[in-house]
Amino acid sequence: MDRIRRSITGQVHALIGSGSGAIDSERAAGDHGLFGPSSVTWRVHSDFMTMMIGGLSALLLQMLHPRVLAGVWDHSNFREDPLGRLRRTAQFVSGTTYGSTPHAIALIERINAIHDCVRGHLPDGTPYSARDPELVTWVHVTSATSFLRAYVRYRDPFLSFADRDRYLQEMSEIARRLGAIAVPVSLNQCELYYEDMRPQMRFDLRTREVARALLSPRPSRLAPRLFRTVSSKAAIDLLPGWAARMHHLALQGPERLLVRSGAQGAQVLLRWALQGGTARRAIEKSTAS
Repeated sequence: MDRIRRSITGQVHALIGSGSGAIDSERAAGDHGLFGPSSVTWRVHSDFMTMMIGGLSALLLQMLHPRVLAGVWDHSNFREDPLGRLRRTAQFVSGTTYGSTPHAIALIERINAIHDCVRGHLPDGTPYSARDPELVTWVHVTSATSFLRAYVRYRDPFLSFADRDRYLQEMSEIARRLGAIAVPVSLNQCELYYEDMRPQMRFDLRTREVARALLSPRPSRLAPRLFRTVSSKAAIDLLPGWAARMHHLALQGPERLLVRSGAQGAQVLLRWALQGGTARRAIEKSTAS
């Protein structure tokens, strides 16, 4: 059984580039990072499967914004490394959630420095910049709400609405440090925000190509390929209805039930295989201190 567990763990780490030990889990006495073990953020971010599904779903949402899409199209190698953005997001979220305060702040400063160089123009001449507070806010809201929706659907459907709002409030700290403004901090505020943003969303051939690269299961081995297929379908199913329709990816009833069953099964397997993950180590260290 240990060999099976190690095999699954290795395949997952190879898929998203985790398990490298890059997260600074050494903290000064009393430093639990930006959130700490009593936060809802530690709870929501502790489940690998829901974070994978939520992360993919967030990327699909983000690509509907023309200026965010342009930044990916002009400044990334998504065709050669379609999961690169998801991998970097996973490492950033893990580091800012469970890392020491200095480590988390250093990650945020690094992202801001990278974003300083991500600028250009849309095909129609409209300028864009990754440091634009409106774009930072869009990326943050789509990420936080997608992580939360996935966690509620596949891990804790009884998470209270107060804790859901508390999670959004906690996560707004990261958004503000990245330059976001007027950050929604409750479910109701996020719903209103989406309604305000929807008229700006677009779907075109470039959106389709980026989405196809994100969702196509490239691994050659059967198990990782099946995992990618399940997580990709679950990410589509997690999208708000209007976004799934824009992508022309909406799932029908029977397929939706099959996808949710498959994702639940994969989650159980991965929770067993990834027992010694980042979240567990962070909790053990916080308890010991």
